[in-house]
Amino acid sequence: MKQAVLLLLATALASASITAPASARKGDDQGKAREQMNSGKVLSLREIEGRVVPRMRGMEYLGPEYDGNAQVYRLKFIDSGRVIFVDVDARSGSILRQR
Repeated sequence: MKQAVLLLLATALASASITAPASARKGDDQGKAREQMNSGKVLSLREIEGRVVPRMRGMEYLGPEYDGNAQVYRLKFIDSGRVIFVDVDARSGSILRQR
């Protein structure tokens, strides 16, 4: 019984350490976005959304992601059950790709 408890505890700790880097990276990208925006390197998310969301008429806006290394916002939309990603250059606000 004691060995089973130890095995379960070890498994839980191992799985927690596997998922930690992904969640840490997401928070890191948010901090990076704020830092880059405050230094004037990139546009704010609100500016990006103000340029892109009105162009996506009839689609529901689901939210953003930010890649701090590439300095790219990815805005996510849904249209008739189909998910559409719009990648936007955070420095210029230009749409890089829509898929």
